[in-house]
Amino acid sequence: MELASGTRERFSAFYAGKTVLVTGHTGFKGAWLSLWLSRLGARVVGLSLPAAGDPSRALFQPKVAASLAIDTREREAVESAFREYKPEIVFHLAAQSLVGRSGEDPIGTFSVNVMGTAHVLNAACQTPETRVLVNVTSDKCYANPGPARPFCEDDPLGGKDPYSTSKACSELVTSSWRQSLRRGVWPALATARAGNVIGGGDWAPMRIMPDIVRALTSGQAVSLRHPSATRPWQHVLDPLYGYLLLARALYEEPSRYEGPWNFGPDPSEVIEVRELVRRVHRHWGKGSWIEAAEPMGIAESEMLALNSSKSERALGWRPAFGIGRAIDLTVDWYRRVIDHGEDPFRVTEEQIAALCVQYEGRSARASKRAKRQGTS
Repeated sequence: MELASGTRERFSAFYAGKTVLVTGHTGFKGAWLSLWLSRLGARVVGLSLPAAGDPSRALFQPKVAASLAIDTREREAVESAFREYKPEIVFHLAAQSLVGRSGEDPIGTFSVNVMGTAHVLNAACQTPETRVLVNVTSDKCYANPGPARPFCEDDPLGGKDPYSTSKACSELVTSSWRQSLRRGVWPALATARAGNVIGGGDWAPMRIMPDIVRALTSGQAVSLRHPSATRPWQHVLDPLYGYLLLARALYEEPSRYEGPWNFGPDPSEVIEVRELVRRVHRHWGKGSWIEAAEPMGIAESEMLALNSSKSERALGWRPAFGIGRAIDLTVDWYRRVIDHGEDPFRVTEEQIAALCVQYEGRSARASKRAKRQGTS
């Protein structure tokens, strides 16, 4: 089944009218996903920690049908939300998502990323209406002994720091529920492992794009902890499109699409931290960087890359944006919002629309090729 060959109307029709629960909907990726789902006609229910003054936590909340201030570590509250709203599809993104912070608060990191996931899975499996759950983990869930080939879905899981280990545990918890703790084949369960996402509206500490933007707006040089490290950066919309395709596939053919999936950029697009910074500065028109005298926090892997051939082959997913376009979109978002005072909600909607146009063109070309091959 070539999912990406369908029209945007068919894709939109699938989500239209469905109740979709997004945990972590006030975070960076969750906010973009919630807005996109709302544009597709879904009834979006968001479940996140209470807002804490972070600008990204207020960007897209008006678009959801209900916004629930619930900590996923509160089992009864999570189960109550499932009973009340009866979601058909769940995207689980709520997490402690910062590697550096996991060293400062390892207990909290494991509590949110492992037990929070268990609570969401358990609630989903107790809700007859819930057909699909996609648990969004991380490319850092893989055991990473050093420079090697891009990671495939069947590579060993592991981690040297609390964040990476907690994400590996989240993968195992999901696998456990899938194999022994649910009712029949429902809900269909899958995990999604993406690269390092960039995009507008991310204000998190100890994350490269927000660090660059804060330095640029304050007139300071950005301090780089690991300038020679390579990362699979991609625009936030690319993995989100993969999650949406995956959830639809799970709904239609659960036994075929369960399990883990990678959504990363082409390996040729993986670049060093300092090269990312140089490109951002070149697009912005100013900026400088320095290497941190003593890298802060826990040790991080020098190399990360994903093999996404499974998603490309089975889901018809491919990144719409290379690293250059991803940087351009991200810088444009921040400059339009910060320098020109544009509405971040409108800027975000425009960028989502741009991705839809790009994928529509790709789908049309794929359909034409299929027709030619069928008649040759």
